[in-house]
Amino acid sequence: QIEFRVEKAGIIHGGIGKLSFSNEALRANFDAFVDAIVKAKPSGSKGKYVRKVALSSSMGPGLKVYLGEVQGA
Repeated sequence: QIEFRVEKAGIIHGGIGKLSFSNEALRANFDAFVDAIVKAKPSGSKGKYVRKVALSSSMGPGLKVYLGEVQGA
């Protein structure tokens, strides 16, 4: 089950794991999260749907993710 919320500016917030998760589990959760977002794309939307990706902890700084590494985008 994937839960996320979207702001008016198009920013999507959602959790993918905890510090205790393995790297493989976090990557699997991230891939499932991106797939859910791409599948939720409205049919009328044109162009690139995912433009930027950043990951952060709850209160930490964000780390930019290269879009070439993101499978669904």
